[in-house]
Parts: sequence; C-alpha cells; structure tokens
Amino acid sequence: MQIPNGWPRRRWAWVAGLGVAALLVLTVMDLGQHYHVPLGAVFALAIARALALGLAWLRPRLAVVVSLFTTAVTAALTTPVASSEPWPWGTTAAFGHSFVLAIAGARGLGRRELVGWWVATQAVGIVAIELAPDRGSWSSLIAMAVLSAAAVVVGDLLRSRAETNRRLAEQETISKAERAERERLQERARIARELHDVVAHHLSVVVVRADSAPHRLPDVPDAVRAEFTGIADEARASLTEMRRVLRLLREPVQQTGELGPQPGLDQLAELVESTRRAGADVQLVGEVPSGFDPAVELTAYRVVQEGLSNAVRHALHAAVQVAVRRRTGELEVTVQNEKPPRPVVPAPGSGHGLTGMRERVALLDGTVSAGPTPEGGYLVHALIPVGEEMASGDHGHGR
Repeated sequence: MQIPNGWPRRRWAWVAGLGVAALLVLTVMDLGQHYHVPLGAVFALAIARALALGLAWLRPRLAVVVSLFTTAVTAALTTPVASSEPWPWGTTAAFGHSFVLAIAGARGLGRRELVGWWVATQAVGIVAIELAPDRGSWSSLIAMAVLSAAAVVVGDLLRSRAETNRRLAEQETISKAERAERERLQERARIARELHDVVAHHLSVVVVRADSAPHRLPDVPDAVRAEFTGIADEARASLTEMRRVLRLLREPVQQTGELGPQPGLDQLAELVESTRRAGADVQLVGEVPSGFDPAVELTAYRVVQEGLSNAVRHALHAAVQVAVRRRTGELEVTVQNEKPPRPVVPAPGSGHGLTGMRERVALLDGTVSAGPTPEGGYLVHALIPVGEEMASGDHGHGR
C-alpha cells in the first residue's frame, strides 16, 4: 500500500528546502568547474536536478523519471575537463539521483519498481560509455551503481518502516476500540445484574404486599382493595418492562468487578426482615458468619436475595428458611421454602435471576443448585469457596 505523499512538515520542511537549494548550487559549481558545457545548459541542468529532488516528496514516480532524464541529458551535454573527472555520472548527478531514488522509495515506490529504476539507471550509463568511450571508463559506473543500490535499499527500508508504524497505529486504534467496547459491555452487564438484583427484588416485594394487603388487613373497603389490585398490576407491568430492558442490556460478558459500596452478610438480617414485612414467612436460621472477602459476602447476599425473590413470587404463603453456614473451606448458603398451602399467581419473571446467581458464584469457583424438593417446596443451595482464611473477629449475627 502506498504511503501518502506530501512535503515534510515542521523542521523537516526546512531541511528538505535547504537540500534542494544546496543541490542546485552544488550542481552549478560541479558542472561549471569540471565539465565543458555552455553556461545556459549548466543552469538548466541544475534547475532540473533540483526540481527532481523537490518532486520526490510530492510525486515520487515523476521525480525518478525527471531525475533519470536529467542525468542522461547531463551525460550527453558534458565533457570532462580532465580524464580524472567522473563521466557519464558526475558527483552531483550520482548523489542527486540516489537521493531521489531513496526518497521515492520511502514515499511509496515498491521494491520491484525501485529495482527496475536502478537497472534503467545502469543501462543509461552503459549506453553512454558505448557511445562515447573517450569521455569515461567502465570503472566510472561503479560509483553510481553502488550509490543507487544503497538508495534503493534505504528507500525500501524506510517505506517498510513507515508501513509497519502505520499498521501498528491502526492496530492500537482497533485495540483501544475493542477495549472500550468490552468495558461498555461489562458495564451493561453490571447494570443489568444490579437492576435485577435490587430493583426487581423490591418491585416483587411491592407486588406481594399489594396482593396480600386485603388478606392481611382487616375490613379493607372495596375501593382500597381495588387500589391495592391496581398497584399490584402496575408493579407487575413495571417488572415486565424492566425485564425487557434487561434483555437488551445483558451481554455474554463476564463480570470483572463491582463498582460502588455493595451489601454483605451484615445486611442479611435486614433483607430477611424486609421480606417478612411483605407478608412472607421467612426465618433466618442460626448465626450468620462474617469476616469474609467482600466478593464472597456480596455473592452470598445476592444468592439469598434471589432465593427470597423467587420464594415470594412463587410461594408467598409458604414458610421460607434461610441459612448461611461456614463449612471447611466453603460458605454454604441455602434458601428453602415449603410447599405453598394454596396456588399463587407468580409475578412475571425472565430467568435472569438464576442465571446471574450462577454467574456470580462461578466467578468465585463455587457451585449453585436450584430445584424443587421431594416435599413440593423449592431449594436454592450454593457453595462458595472461602479458603482457610477468615478475619480474626469472626462472629455471628442473629435475626
């Protein structure tokens, strides 16, 4: 792929301009002092030589054509003042043409094309010696052959380096875009999970409390009963709409971390109590250990939260038991409800809760099982590895 051409910028623009001017002056001095050539031709050839060098930055192929043509015309119009002077290639001709080849190569001419121009240059020198053997010798072609060959190599290396840098820059841009996209998807997954774990839980509690209020409160007027029914219906509709949004937000991206303050096992009793206030028969069995890694406590809290949400949606009037126990190297979390005494119309669900719970526990190399019990109830059971370390202040919290 060709590299975009253009005149150098900043300080290199001055370097390029001075190089063109220097080649113009040196060509005039070289031709005027070491060769028999009319003065008008000296300036014309010097201007053509400088023009070719300037064009090398802007139009590489045209620059090589102009340079080689100028070199051939210079050989045809000049005669050395002494046999020691190089011919057909003068000093400025050899260096000027080599610089043009190097810059043209750096500006995008391919390797094969550069080699072709190098061959054409040597061919011009051979023809010149054949036509005017008295002006020079075969050995005078060596300098041009070596200089132009070095120019071809340098030009090709510069072009390859520029292309490599461009590809690295493109790859870095792609990598940044991929990282940004990955972070975006992770954030979407985090938002979806937190919406379900927090908002869905509380909306489920609203539904349950509104549905059960006419049964829990004595002498509820019909107007109030209808109001409770409307609240429950609106909350169910909100749950449905929110879960539609969750389907758009959730992506198959692993969660890498949590942002902001997160609940732990210290808040478990409060969670159970809030669910009990909604009318559910929930008991926190035994003492709740603490002092674990925050990620472990957060995961255990979310398992209980999701288990309770499922219980109040599908078995409101059934007794629910929550237990968190420390085993050897593991934290065991269970949420089990008995068979509901009467059928319950569950609030709408999306299945994201159990999926998110399994993902959370799997990130800590734990396991989760959830399913009906032989007695007709439902059991959520999680084992979360915690290692042998525990804070020295390990203690329990009752209900």
